Amino acid sequence: MSEQRHPARTARPRHYLMCRPTHFTVDYRINPWMDPAKPVDTALAVLQWERLYELYQELGHTVELIEPLPGLPDMVYAANGATVHDGRVLVANFRYEQRAAEAAAYREWFENAGHTEVRDAVHTNEGEGDYLVAGDRVLAGTGFRTEPAAHAEAQELFGVPVVGLTLVDPRYYHLDTALAVLDDDEIMYYPDAFSDASRRTLRELYPDALLADEADAEVFGLNAISDGLNVLLPQAATALADKLAARGFRPVGIDLSELLKGGGSVKCCTLEIRHGATGGRR
Repeated sequence: MSEQRHPARTARPRHYLMCRPTHFTVDYRINPWMDPAKPVDTALAVLQWERLYELYQELGHTVELIEPLPGLPDMVYAANGATVHDGRVLVANFRYEQRAAEAAAYREWFENAGHTEVRDAVHTNEGEGDYLVAGDRVLAGTGFRTEPAAHAEAQELFGVPVVGLTLVDPRYYHLDTALAVLDDDEIMYYPDAFSDASRRTLRELYPDALLADEADAEVFGLNAISDGLNVLLPQAATALADKLAARGFRPVGIDLSELLKGGGSVKCCTLEIRHGATGGRR
């Protein structure tokens, strides 16, 4: 792509919430990546997570932490706990009972943080796993976890258009495993994870989107975080990193292979707090 078509990138400071994987393990199976028969090295998971935590701070972002709770091994995937837009918080309503108690923990954290508009979801949704804020719209996944009816609930609370996208490959059970927002009007995604109708929608909205191949999708290369310049993604997604660099982004590879055993990577570990007039600490 030409330099003129993709001008110089600018990083914007972000505010993130994360949860240390103190109690991380895989002792049940609620997605295709989880296998209780495979050993999990919790200490290694913590070390890998801590590198991500440090990277965010080195890049100038604010990172706060929610206390990990015993018995909730998936709480490390903080992105699933809620969606925050313009200061409004929509707390997740998890599909599986193994994760249900996480919702109350995230609600309590946001209330204690001073957010005045915190809503419990009526319909099943799994936070930023399926709600990705892209400029003046929210891209919303469905097909495996979040109910279609939840999209209207998010649109009513956030006051912005919510675009529904249907996932069809169970390996990519959340939207953030198949699509990443790079900037307000730029995304990257894996087309085969979506229904025909959703692929048409994405082509119409983002004709110049960066497309990932199967190899990079399978290593969770799309479970990435961008600040507008730096794109943190699994280091195994090498072809995707090259494509990002060609568009003027700065790819930063990181090893979260232990956390991939639970079906998550960079984005899953990172909930973005987007502030607005409704308040909440900065």
